Amino acid sequence: MKPKTDVIIIGAGASGLMCAMEAGKRGRRVVVLDHGKTPGRKILISGGGRCNFTNLNIEAACYISNNTHFCKSALSRYTQWDFIELVNKHGIAYGQRSHGQLFCIESARQILDMLWSECEMAGVAFSLDTKIETIDRRPDHAFAVHTSRGNYTCQSLVIATGGLCMTGAGASPLGYEIARQFNIPVRSPRAGLVPFTLQPADKKMLTGLSGIAVDAIVSCRQHRFRDNILFTHRGLSGPAILQLSSYWQPGETIAIDLLPDMDLVAVLKGQQRQHPQRQIKTVLAALLPKRLVAARITPAMAERPLQHLSHQQFREISAHFQRWTLKPGGTEGYRTAEVTVGGVDCDAVSSKTMQARRVPGLYFTGEVLDVTGWLGGYNLQWAWSSGWCAGQVV
Repeated sequence: MKPKTDVIIIGAGASGLMCAMEAGKRGRRVVVLDHGKTPGRKILISGGGRCNFTNLNIEAACYISNNTHFCKSALSRYTQWDFIELVNKHGIAYGQRSHGQLFCIESARQILDMLWSECEMAGVAFSLDTKIETIDRRPDHAFAVHTSRGNYTCQSLVIATGGLCMTGAGASPLGYEIARQFNIPVRSPRAGLVPFTLQPADKKMLTGLSGIAVDAIVSCRQHRFRDNILFTHRGLSGPAILQLSSYWQPGETIAIDLLPDMDLVAVLKGQQRQHPQRQIKTVLAALLPKRLVAARITPAMAERPLQHLSHQQFREISAHFQRWTLKPGGTEGYRTAEVTVGGVDCDAVSSKTMQARRVPGLYFTGEVLDVTGWLGGYNLQWAWSSGWCAGQVV
């Protein structure tokens, strides 16, 4: 049996490291266990290796959960400004991109090194390349954690194991299994922030568009996002599609507006007056990539001069580009997903401390919980905020 510790954290990712350093600052004896050989693997690959570590526009409305109020407490107590202050303290240069996203100018490694340094200063111990075998609750309410590298006991056990996406970065269902062991419900997980695949007929129609990216509005039910969409050899991707995918349910139809902020019918009428002999494909090719235009209207229609088209036909053409409805075949799944939607039921966890309501001493932080943020630094901020909250009390 290893020497008794106060806090064991399972998972050396973003929320686990944040929790560890905060608990260590309070003088708690902390050990972080992880089955990987290195910590923070998802941090290192986030943001294309630059780590989109937070967003200037963090608010609860940008998170998905069956308990929509759950994230509010943590996000208000440890904000994006608090994390930015920590980044500034360590002298890490960063820049702002679209929609308030903040990225390291040099490398995501800087964020991981910052967290590692803070953990070292706080006296946190690590046991990496360590497999969790069993967890038991002892009569004195301590937890006994049996691992491939020895056994531990603690009064506070933090589950910071993440979700199911990015298996190459160490994703596993361990956190959900631990929750179920202690009779804590888990909301069915599914892939989020993930590209769509297409139905066979649509895939055939769009097969020649791979690599084209256009600014668009995509929507499903009441959810609506504007950003680039990207046509791939498998289907649809790009920021707007990834955002919508977290809300989309199998079998639902999505709507795509390829020409936002434009009255295409009015444009066509104006062109008809000024250039009546111009072919419709020529007008549309000035607005969208030629291959995309060719995929959305028939060759016969594409060749027709404007003077031979009625205003009703203009409306029909507009619908092809601005009210395009499509039923995805599915998503690419956890292999390419950036987050997991669903997870440990937030109704069973304190929003202030992250402690399981019916299992004192057991805590859940980060992506393992049923809290999923938008694309753009929201999920890492949730990791920082939830980990910080648990770190104040474990």
